[in-house]
Amino acid sequence: MTPMSIDEQLEYLRKGTLEIIRENELRAKLEKSAKTGRPLRIKLGVDPTAPDIHLGHTVVIRKLRAFQDLGHTVIFLIGDFTGMIGDPSGNSATRPQLTREEINANAETYKKQIFKLLDPDKTEIRFNAEWMDKLGSDGFIRLASHVTVKQILERDDFAKRLADERPIALHELLYPLTQAYDSVALDADVELGGTDQKFNLLMGRNLQREYEQEAQVCVIMPLLEGTDGVQKMSKSLGNYIGINEPPAEIFGKVMSISDDLMWRYYELLTDLSTTEIAALRDSATRGERNPRDLKADLAKRIIADFHSKDAADAAEEDFVRRFRNKETPDQVEEHALPSNHPEGWDLSHLLVTVGMAESKAEARRLIQQGGVTVDGERQTAANSLTVWKPGMSTLIKVGKRRFVRINFS
Repeated sequence: MTPMSIDEQLEYLRKGTLEIIRENELRAKLEKSAKTGRPLRIKLGVDPTAPDIHLGHTVVIRKLRAFQDLGHTVIFLIGDFTGMIGDPSGNSATRPQLTREEINANAETYKKQIFKLLDPDKTEIRFNAEWMDKLGSDGFIRLASHVTVKQILERDDFAKRLADERPIALHELLYPLTQAYDSVALDADVELGGTDQKFNLLMGRNLQREYEQEAQVCVIMPLLEGTDGVQKMSKSLGNYIGINEPPAEIFGKVMSISDDLMWRYYELLTDLSTTEIAALRDSATRGERNPRDLKADLAKRIIADFHSKDAADAAEEDFVRRFRNKETPDQVEEHALPSNHPEGWDLSHLLVTVGMAESKAEARRLIQQGGVTVDGERQTAANSLTVWKPGMSTLIKVGKRRFVRINFS
């Protein structure tokens, strides 16, 4: 990677983050690292509660790789000890505890999947049972003396459960403390986590001070919305995209997301810079690039990361064959239109011009109700401009049986 100034490193690391606590401390750590040649120790902790990683999980793993690209030591910490407690983050009820056998099996699967993004030769894989098992009951009591019950109960999900008179098991109250102690044991300079982990990360920062260590910087990443664009990506909600899914499945799911959500995926799931993403968005706004094509490019980038470029190309070809040409009758009404219409061609204008809608208001209603597809892709934006060139054509479908092909001259 081309050497960067401290300002350039901060800009590179800032991409996609919601919050850095505190950025001035991160700058100081980067400057000290550059002077001493000692790489920073960057921690990401995960509990192996499920064997499969989806794209939502990769948001923080990509940030881990960004630090790795800058030459720092990344530590992928598998919480085989904390996994037996169960992270209460965001849960309204006590989570079931996993057995050691379940945790070990899931951990092995995790290790195979993360190296699709991380360099295995530059990654430390650690397990927190390494130090927690040695702590002993007396050590754990001394550890617990560094935090108050009031501090633990300030956590939002605990406070809500207390207010609603829902039970909180005692072992759940110990979870933030044990996760925080991981930062002490690893002497972490930086810890990454999603917004649901902010309390735990800050607890680690405070506990390091108690142990007279320099406090870690907390890098807070957003939780990625699933394919529905509303709820966070989750296997239980069925709105997830698994990194081990077949390329064709990944391609189809990415193509199903909204145009607005596409830009969030570009930001959090690709290596493109913020400047490059802004340029792509401007090209779509000006009508120079079709959002459908940009979404296909996004899908191919994601597939290439977890499978291969050839697999990405094949997935696109399969999608075009199976969906864009699906249910097309042998004979379709055709219209010839000039590609250089002075007002530009937005979708609602096209529908009215070829007689698929009586007015732009009706066209917009059809689009908003999900009844319009262009080349097999369901549309959501009635007023998005597309630049058409002579010789290009598009197949529009309204409802279940109304088709029209438009050829541009």
